[in-house]
Amino acid sequence: MTWQNAAEFWAMGGYGVYVWGSMGVTAALLALEVWLARMGRQEALDEVCEAMAAEPEETPGGSA
Repeated sequence: MTWQNAAEFWAMGGYGVYVWGSMGVTAALLALEVWLARMGRQEALDEVCEAMAAEPEETPGGSA
């Protein structure tokens, strides 16, 4: 398909609303997925740090 100008390109033969709308929704969902993954990772790291801080420290060599 060839376009004579930029307006024809953005219109996509009358289907521009569907094409660019789907591209926008896809980009938004991908950005949301990245954000949620980062938030989940941070929560997991926080839990691990809290768990490590709550454990009693072991003495080297122990008592035998």
